[in-house]
Amino acid sequence: MRQRYMDAISLVQRFGIPDLFLTMTCNPLWLEIKEYLLSTDEAQNRLDLISRVFRAKLEELKNDILKRNIFGKVVTFMYTVEFQKRGLPHAHFLIILANEYILLTPESYGRVVCAELPDPDKEPYLYSLVVHYMMHSLCGHLNPANSCMQNGYCKFNYPKILLIEHQKEKTVIHEAIKIREQFLDNSWMVPYNTFLLGKFNCHMNIKICSDIKIVMYLYKYICKGHDKISFSIHDNDKDKEIDEIKEYQFARWVSPPKDIRYLFGFSISEMTPSVYHLQLYLEGQQYVSFKITKSINAILKKFMIRKTMLTDLFVMNQIDDYAIELKQLNKEIPEYFVWLVTDKTWTRRK
Repeated sequence: MRQRYMDAISLVQRFGIPDLFLTMTCNPLWLEIKEYLLSTDEAQNRLDLISRVFRAKLEELKNDILKRNIFGKVVTFMYTVEFQKRGLPHAHFLIILANEYILLTPESYGRVVCAELPDPDKEPYLYSLVVHYMMHSLCGHLNPANSCMQNGYCKFNYPKILLIEHQKEKTVIHEAIKIREQFLDNSWMVPYNTFLLGKFNCHMNIKICSDIKIVMYLYKYICKGHDKISFSIHDNDKDKEIDEIKEYQFARWVSPPKDIRYLFGFSISEMTPSVYHLQLYLEGQQYVSFKITKSINAILKKFMIRKTMLTDLFVMNQIDDYAIELKQLNKEIPEYFVWLVTDKTWTRRK
C-alpha cells in the first residue's frame, strides 16, 4: 500500500488535487442479497453472497462515474475496498475531474452534493433513504458515549453549523425529524448525492475536496493498508517466567469477508491511469533476474541484462527524433512512450 500511495501522489502531481471523495458502504438489506437467503439465514452467514453483490454494485458505480460521467469527465480516479470489524465492505473513491468540470462555485457544489432533508411529500422514497442511511448517529450531549466522541467532542464536528442560503426554485426543509426520541435537523446530515443514493440504496457519502491540505491525509487514509494487531501467546502456568519480548507478536487482522474477496480474485484497489515505476540506479548496479541453475559467466554473457528501462531511455534520447524534440523529463516519458518488457525497448504510443 505504500507503493500505491506513492503512485497516487504521482497522479496528483500530474493532474492536480482530487475534486471528490466518495464512500460507498455495503447494505446487507439489498434485495439481491435477501432474495437468495433462506428463511432462517442471515446476511452475515453468506459472505460469498455479500462479496459478489458488493462487487457488482461497485462495478456499476464505476460505470456511472467513468463511462456515464455523472460528475463530468474524469481524468483519474482510484478506489480502495476496506472491511469493517463487523465484516461489511466499503469502498473509498478519490476522483479528479477534467478542468472544465471542476467544481468552483456554490451552485456547482449543489448539483453534486446535498446535505438537506428532502421534502417527504414530493420525494418520499429519497426522504426514507436519507433518514435511514444519511443521518449522523446521536453524539455530543445527546449521547456522550458514541464512538465518534473524543475529549467530549465529535471528531466529525456534528452537529454542523447551519448556513442557510435561499436558492431559486428549491425547497429546503428546516423541520426536524424524530430519531431515537430526539429531534434532528439538517445539522446532523451526512452529505450525499441524490442520484447515487436513490440508485444504490445504501450509505453513500460524498464530499468536495477544496483544500490542498487534506490531499495527503485522504490518500494516506485510503492507502493505509490492512488492519494490524498486537498479541502474545503464553501458557496458563502462573509460576512460569514469561518473556514478554519473545512472546510479543505483530500480525495482520484479516476479516472473513476480506478472505472471501481474495479467494474470488476480486481487486482490493484500482487506479486509473496506471503509473510506471521508473528505474533509477548507478551505473552497473541494476537489478538482474536469473535462474538459480545458471552460472555467473552465462549470465554476464547475455546482452539483454545490460539493457534496462533507464539505459534504453538514454539511447532513445540520442537517436529518436521525436524524443529529442519533446525534451521531456524522465518522469514524463511514459506519457508518450510505452516500455515493452519482452523486447526491452521504448516504443511510441499510438
